[in-house]
Amino acid sequence: MVRQDQSVNNVQSPFDGHSDVVKPEWIDFNGHFNAGFYVVCFDDAIESWMDFIGLGRPHRDVHAVTTFSAQNHVTYLREVQEGANLRVTTQLLGFDWKRVHAIQVMWNADEDFIAATCEVMSLHVSEETRRVSEMDGSAYLRLTKIWETHKELEVPVQVGQTMSVPGWPPSAS
Repeated sequence: MVRQDQSVNNVQSPFDGHSDVVKPEWIDFNGHFNAGFYVVCFDDAIESWMDFIGLGRPHRDVHAVTTFSAQNHVTYLREVQEGANLRVTTQLLGFDWKRVHAIQVMWNADEDFIAATCEVMSLHVSEETRRVSEMDGSAYLRLTKIWETHKELEVPVQVGQTMSVPGWPPSAS
């Protein structure tokens, strides 16, 4: 678990707080990492990110809040095989009192390539009302500190991509 008081003064790169290994049960009939389990791995990685940004379990327990994923956009870039060592980095893209926008990058740690990305919009939610609510000032301040360095990072090209078929619909002749 990442401590919420972990320093953010010199964060010169995306948060690197999750590693995993592609498990046999994550392999599909094509012999590679199943698309659904990429999302499982990204979701597991978001927990250490939430700890790092100050919205982890201790914050949730004290304030009776949680976070929900409102939207995920996964881009699959390169095939990953069983047994591959993975690491997931997370970069802050934006935030307000109720939302955190980030991009997660899944690396094949054995061969040092990007396997996939997941752009995520997380909502801050009251456990009592189950509705979006404002986060505590301490979490907002921590995000502000992280933003001071993450705003200088290069934004991956996968951020904000629209899914479509080029030239669709076909022009009527």
